[in-house]
Amino acid sequence: MALGSSSASLGLQQTRQRIARWRDTRTHRGAPMPTTLWAAAVALARQHGLYTTARTLRIDYGSLKKRLDPTGRGRVPSPAFVELPTAARPTGLGPCVIDLEASRGRRLRIEVTGVTMADLVMLTQVAWGRAR
Repeated sequence: MALGSSSASLGLQQTRQRIARWRDTRTHRGAPMPTTLWAAAVALARQHGLYTTARTLRIDYGSLKKRLDPTGRGRVPSPAFVELPTAARPTGLGPCVIDLEASRGRRLRIEVTGVTMADLVMLTQVAWGRAR
């Protein structure tokens, strides 16, 4: 399975190998996975996303989800509005590069010159999409 970057997938691959070794050496098929392996899986899920981690490590999605958020409260919602200062340079920005990356690996790079901050925000929203 090919993942985004080799450094990002290194932790996933190492944990996958640790889980495979545990599966090969466990006493019986229904034995619970050790808490140290679950802790590693939870940390990776926070970094790479729940689905990608569960699929790569070949562990149960529902079990990982419960361990990721044991309180059942869910994530803190993202702000609906973020104010950016636009009056500082109303004539437009110089060369500007914006790199966006989602937790599931989706990436977007925008390189522009001479646009206002408001136009840059609008361009990013249109290209990236408001719904996640």
